[in-house]
Amino acid sequence: MSLLAQLQAMLNETELSLPIEQQNKLIQLVELLAKWNKAYNLTSVRDPQQMLIKHIMDSIVVSPFLQGKRLIDVGTGPGLPGLPLAILNPDKQFVLLDSLGKRLRFIRQAVLELGLKNVEFVQSRVEEYQPEEKFDVVLSRAFASLEDMLYWCKHLPNKTGHFLALKGQFPEQEINILDKQFKFIESIALQVPNLEGERCLVKVELVA
Repeated sequence: MSLLAQLQAMLNETELSLPIEQQNKLIQLVELLAKWNKAYNLTSVRDPQQMLIKHIMDSIVVSPFLQGKRLIDVGTGPGLPGLPLAILNPDKQFVLLDSLGKRLRFIRQAVLELGLKNVEFVQSRVEEYQPEEKFDVVLSRAFASLEDMLYWCKHLPNKTGHFLALKGQFPEQEINILDKQFKFIESIALQVPNLEGERCLVKVELVA
């Protein structure tokens, strides 16, 4: 089965309906990632079909829950979930932040080849990054703990902004020890076709 056919089969198991142009860009992203991965070791996932499940589908299932216009993906790695979400949401602006140069070089190339006009990329440690304009959504997929994410990123949301953390199982313990300056809003169960294990999206706000 081609990557495109596999993507379409998985999309049919979700509520997502993507134009063919976006589907093709997602496949192009997988192919780029697989190619660059050989030289740069950007992800431990080697097989393009597994990348489609573990990186693309795992990212785009978040799309229906994105609010606002300006989003930052902190610790984006090779642009996940930021690049797939930027492909699906051309009307939103994404900043992709990572401290590793090789990842940013890949993102730069991907943005160029995919013709993405709504992506900025920044090489910085998150605690040192001072944006001119703050964000509606602070998104993370790879932060070790909720506590660390919130601590390092608390200067990033705007007055009405919030945090979204992509997690595996519902992180009850992490939520129970949240600092008083943060408020847990909800956890949304995510269904990722062909992915083993649970996924959820945890929404947290900063208490003014």
